[in-house]
Amino acid sequence: MNTTPLLIILLFLTVFPEGKAQTSGVDHWETVVFSGDVWAYYPGVAEPPTDWIQTDFNDTTWLSGPGSIGYGDGDDRTVIDPVLSVYLRRKFRIQQKSNLAAAILNMDYDDAFVAYLNGVEIARANIGTPGVRPTHDQASTTWHEALLYQGIAPESFPLSPEALDTLLKEGENVLAVEVHNHDIGSSDLTAAPFFTVGVKDTSFTYRTPPSWFKTVEPLSSSNLPLILINTHGQTIPDEPRITADMKVINYGPGLRNHPDDIPNDYNGRIAIEIHGESSTMFPKKSYRLETQDSLGENNNVSLLGMPKENDWILYGPYSDKSLIRNALIYRLSNDIGRYAPRTRFCELLLNGEYMGLYLLTEKIKRDKHRVPIKKLHPEDTQYPGITGGYILRVDKTHPGDYGWTSMPSPMAPNENYIFFQYQYPRYNEMPAVQKQYIRNYILLFESTLNSASFTSPTEGYAKYINTGSFIDHLILNETGKNVDAYIFSVYMYKDVDTAGGKLNMGPLWDFNLAFGNVNYLENSQYAPGWTYQDQYRMYWYRRLMEDPQFVNHLKCRWDTLRQQLLSNDRIQFVIDSLVSVIDEAQVRNFARWPVLGEYVWPNQFIGDTYQEEVTFLRNWIFSRLEWMDNHMPGDCQAWTRIRKQKSSSGMIIYPNPFDRGIHFVFEGLKDPVFTVGIYDLTGRQVALLDGRNSYPDPQGYRLDWNGSALKPGIYLIRAVARDHILYTGKIIKK
Repeated sequence: MNTTPLLIILLFLTVFPEGKAQTSGVDHWETVVFSGDVWAYYPGVAEPPTDWIQTDFNDTTWLSGPGSIGYGDGDDRTVIDPVLSVYLRRKFRIQQKSNLAAAILNMDYDDAFVAYLNGVEIARANIGTPGVRPTHDQASTTWHEALLYQGIAPESFPLSPEALDTLLKEGENVLAVEVHNHDIGSSDLTAAPFFTVGVKDTSFTYRTPPSWFKTVEPLSSSNLPLILINTHGQTIPDEPRITADMKVINYGPGLRNHPDDIPNDYNGRIAIEIHGESSTMFPKKSYRLETQDSLGENNNVSLLGMPKENDWILYGPYSDKSLIRNALIYRLSNDIGRYAPRTRFCELLLNGEYMGLYLLTEKIKRDKHRVPIKKLHPEDTQYPGITGGYILRVDKTHPGDYGWTSMPSPMAPNENYIFFQYQYPRYNEMPAVQKQYIRNYILLFESTLNSASFTSPTEGYAKYINTGSFIDHLILNETGKNVDAYIFSVYMYKDVDTAGGKLNMGPLWDFNLAFGNVNYLENSQYAPGWTYQDQYRMYWYRRLMEDPQFVNHLKCRWDTLRQQLLSNDRIQFVIDSLVSVIDEAQVRNFARWPVLGEYVWPNQFIGDTYQEEVTFLRNWIFSRLEWMDNHMPGDCQAWTRIRKQKSSSGMIIYPNPFDRGIHFVFEGLKDPVFTVGIYDLTGRQVALLDGRNSYPDPQGYRLDWNGSALKPGIYLIRAVARDHILYTGKIIKK
């Protein structure tokens, strides 16, 4: 490349100035370069000349043809043989540069690209490091499907007026683009660029933009928190992370947040990269970010009221046009006492451009406020320290993922095996003895599950797992009929033996393809069928469902949850509350990403309006719950009798210590006429809980209390029923 790295950096800094509205000073838009124009192109069978991106490069020996150029989707006017890359050049003339206020590159591509204006990189996606030219045989880092043939507008990459002053010339210019495939065996490749300019006055010089071309009005204010990220001209890659700056503006309920307000929630450095698997092909990206201090070290901060941490996800719902599927399932999971990531809705401005509605989400990791297991140190190689804590993941695999393969299923020995991945601690931070310990623990559980005596209360599977967590995990996955359940985005954890030490399922993760938002594997329909029964999934649940006691426990838990926390009324309330919060922002989101009424993979239902999408979600869930009510196996009374034979009357409190909520279970009570008094260490009563707010539980009655207003410390409790003291003890608020 002839341009020096310093000049590249300086130009990057002008491409996306923070807070600059892309439509500022524009009277109307005209397209200078169309994909359908005739392009000079070169299939990447070898490296092109190093100066191919320059204005004065002689491309007369290259092939020529109208765009798009590629193969495989039936959307290409010039079809080429399969290659890993293709290079395009298009010369164009600018008549009066001073009359231009802005410009936008729209790029439809499959699977990655880099674009250059007059020899300088202006945009890229899914390949390499900004400023470093890819080689002709360099593959994209991920899949990306072309959009235009699906009726969806291609991605936009705006340039600022300052960038135009530096890059664009009055007279002849050249737009050069290289497109790279994911692999040589890919079934398609697409290269379709457009270059459109914003004109200051009413004069018309070039051509009318395509019908799909739209610009986004600058965001003036929002009832939601605003997140502003400035990458200083860098393209956010899939990996590695880049350094950027982030501001978070959140003035609270009832107040408006403006992009030019003083950031009151966060104002500092972050490291950021693209997040996701199949969702990376969508134009609306999700991001992983880490809050950092000025030296680039982890900086634990509270964002939007959530507990302090440094790892976060900015999830951008796209194929989920209800916009709430993840927020909904995480809320329901926390409601029933199983931690799932906390979330907050917000709106994102990336380099001054409005990007739509996002869900700021906690990343799953070990932390006292997230997965609250013991921190495992490399020196913990002896009992009991070696026994925990661990987090494992079952998911799609990539180069560099470490783990092991599950034992074969006793029911279908030739079915797909499950690959367990080390999530925490990181593989390269674990001594071999710890890796061997957690692997042996899972293998021992599986071998016990596969044995003839697997139902033994003392020596069977229950010796190794927290059965209640497995049951709740099944209930929530089946409620959503989650197409990824039990095989992708599956997390599990094990604490140290001195803190319980059994294997827990969860936290839940990634339900964007649940609740009917998928058109394959029969998961689009609320009935019939149980997802756990699919043969290619983790076999654990099929085996557990052969144990009558597990099935009866499941039935009893289901009946209890359906009375309150998973009742139709409760779920209706949660949906309505989520929709109400984003009612204003969803309008802007769909103006930015006009996918309502359009198919987005893998939609089964396509609503013309947002209300239709929400109505479909609500009706689907209620129909699914009704089907589960009618087909849930088991006998709750049988399990309750077994439990009473093995348990003395008393009171169960969990979790204790607690943070966000605590549960009191009263064994053997016949009615909810009781109170629970909570006192500080001076004897002052700080809360009085009424048993009439409890609900039936297999053991007796369960009373849930949020306790969030309680300050951290030790508190005494006294439970009284009909003037009889049931229990005295203490609880600890973290």
